[in-house]
Amino acid sequence: MRWYEATLPANLRVTHKSLFDGTLQGIHRTDKPAFSFQGHPEASPGPHDAAPLFDHFIELIAQYRKIAK
Repeated sequence: MRWYEATLPANLRVTHKSLFDGTLQGIHRTDKPAFSFQGHPEASPGPHDAAPLFDHFIELIAQYRKIAK
Protein backbone atom coordinates (compact mmCIF):
# COMPACT_ATOMS: atom_id res chain seq x y z
CA MET A 1 0.00 0.00 0.00
CA ARG A 2 1.30 3.43 -0.93
CA TRP A 3 1.21 6.23 1.65
CA TYR A 4 -1.60 8.10 -0.11
CA GLU A 5 -3.94 5.12 0.12
CA ALA A 6 -3.94 5.40 3.90
CA THR A 7 -5.08 9.04 3.61
CA LEU A 8 -8.16 8.34 1.48
CA PRO A 9 -11.57 8.48 3.15
CA ALA A 10 -13.46 5.22 3.62
CA ASN A 11 -15.80 5.98 0.70
CA LEU A 12 -12.99 5.98 -1.90
CA ARG A 13 -11.52 2.83 -3.43
CA VAL A 14 -8.37 2.81 -5.56
CA THR A 15 -9.08 1.36 -9.01
CA HIS A 16 -6.00 2.26 -11.06
CA LYS A 17 -2.31 2.75 -10.33
CA SER A 18 0.49 3.63 -12.71
CA LEU A 19 2.59 0.64 -13.69
CA PHE A 20 5.58 2.97 -13.99
CA ASP A 21 5.73 4.58 -10.56
CA GLY A 22 2.72 3.31 -8.60
CA THR A 23 1.00 6.69 -8.44
CA LEU A 24 -2.76 6.88 -8.10
CA GLN A 25 -4.63 7.10 -11.40
CA GLY A 26 -8.18 6.04 -10.59
CA ILE A 27 -10.69 6.08 -7.75
CA HIS A 28 -14.29 4.97 -7.28
CA ARG A 29 -16.75 6.29 -4.72
CA THR A 30 -18.53 3.57 -2.82
CA ASP A 31 -21.35 5.83 -1.60
CA LYS A 32 -22.25 7.60 -4.86
CA PRO A 33 -22.24 6.74 -8.57
CA ALA A 34 -18.93 8.45 -9.30
CA PHE A 35 -15.41 7.55 -10.36
CA SER A 36 -12.35 9.28 -11.72
CA PHE A 37 -9.47 8.28 -13.96
CA GLN A 38 -6.37 10.33 -14.77
CA GLY A 39 -4.22 8.94 -17.51
CA HIS A 40 -3.78 8.61 -21.22
CA PRO A 41 -5.64 5.47 -22.33
CA GLU A 42 -5.26 6.54 -25.96
CA ALA A 43 -1.50 6.01 -25.61
CA SER A 44 -1.95 2.29 -24.97
CA PRO A 45 -1.34 -0.23 -27.73
CA GLY A 46 -4.93 -1.30 -28.37
CA PRO A 47 -7.76 0.82 -29.79
CA HIS A 48 -10.30 -0.47 -27.25
CA ASP A 49 -8.26 -0.32 -24.03
CA ALA A 50 -10.29 2.60 -22.67
CA ALA A 51 -13.62 0.90 -23.44
CA PRO A 52 -14.10 -0.49 -19.90
CA LEU A 53 -13.96 3.06 -18.50
CA PHE A 54 -16.74 4.21 -20.81
CA ASP A 55 -18.73 1.02 -20.19
CA HIS A 56 -18.53 1.63 -16.44
CA PHE A 57 -19.65 5.25 -16.91
CA ILE A 58 -22.68 4.16 -18.94
CA GLU A 59 -23.49 1.49 -16.34
CA LEU A 60 -23.44 4.09 -13.55
CA ILE A 61 -25.78 6.35 -15.53
CA ALA A 62 -28.22 3.47 -16.05
CA GLN A 63 -28.15 2.60 -12.35
CA TYR A 64 -28.74 6.22 -11.37
CA ARG A 65 -31.69 6.52 -13.75
CA LYS A 66 -33.34 3.50 -12.11
CA ILE A 67 -32.88 5.04 -8.66
CA ALA A 68 -34.08 8.51 -9.74
CA LYS A 69 -37.40 7.26 -11.13
